[in-house]
Amino acid sequence: MSRTLRIATVNVNGIRAATRKGLNAWLDAADVDILTLQEVRGEREHLDAALPGWHILEDRALQKGRAGVAVASRLEPTAWRLELGDDSVESNGRWLEADFEIDGSTLTVVSAYVFTGEADTPKQEQKWAFLDAMSVRLPELAADGALAVVTGDLNVGHRELDIKNWKGNVKKAGFLPRERAYFDRWLTPSGEPVDCADGTTGSGLGWVDVGRRFHGDVPGPYTWWSQRGQAFDNDTGWRIDYQLATPPLAERVSAYRVDRHASYAERWTDHAPVVVDYAF
Repeated sequence: MSRTLRIATVNVNGIRAATRKGLNAWLDAADVDILTLQEVRGEREHLDAALPGWHILEDRALQKGRAGVAVASRLEPTAWRLELGDDSVESNGRWLEADFEIDGSTLTVVSAYVFTGEADTPKQEQKWAFLDAMSVRLPELAADGALAVVTGDLNVGHRELDIKNWKGNVKKAGFLPRERAYFDRWLTPSGEPVDCADGTTGSGLGWVDVGRRFHGDVPGPYTWWSQRGQAFDNDTGWRIDYQLATPPLAERVSAYRVDRHASYAERWTDHAPVVVDYAF
C-alpha cells in the first residue's frame, strides 16, 4: 500500500508575525508532514510556540533577527547537517539538511534561503559564493540514486515564465543571466551539455524543478509579490520558491500547488507556500 508524504515550504517573513496573521489556520488545513521555513527571524521558543508538537530543527543566522531556516516535521528526523561549503561561505541561517527514514528509504529534505543579492555589490559576491557551494553539494546529495529535495526561497527566477515583469528585471539581482545559468546547469539532465542564460556552456546536474515539470510552460504560478503598489492584486509576481528534487524522488510527485492567499488582507507572509505530495 502506498502512502503520500506532503512537503511544504514557505518563507514566513518572521515566524512571530506569520503566527499572529494566520500561519496556523493554513497549517491546520494543509495537512503537511514536513514543513520547511525560511526567514524565521526568531528564537527557538518562537518556533516551539508556533508549532507545538512538531519535531523542529533550526539554524539561526549569526545576526539576530535576520534570515534563519527550520525544518518542522511530524516524523522524527534521523540526522541533520548545517554546513554548506567551507568557511568562506556564509551559510548560517540559510542551509539545513534533515534526513528521514521512510519505508526503508532515506529521504533528505533541505531548507534553503539563498541571499537576495544586489547586482555589482558585495552582497552579490555572497550570493555567488553560496550558489557555487550549492553547485558542489547538489551532486553529493543526488549520488547513487538518492531521494533528496532542496526546498525554499532560492531568490532566483529561472526563466522568463517565472517573473511577470521579466523585461524590467534582467539587470537586477534575482534575474541576472549569471544567476539563471546556475539553474540551467542544475536542472539539465545529468551529464548533458547545456547552453546557459549568460552565454556560457555547462554540464547538467540532473535535478528536477518539480513546479515547472508539473505545470509545464505557463506563467508562474508565482510565489512572491512585492509589497509595493498593487503587485499582489495584479499577480505581478515572481516564482522564486522551489522544490528541486532528484530524479528518483521527482518520479514520486503526485501533486503540486502554490497556496496563494485569497486576498492581500489575508496574507500572513509576502510569499506563498509551495506544497508537494510524494508517493511512497
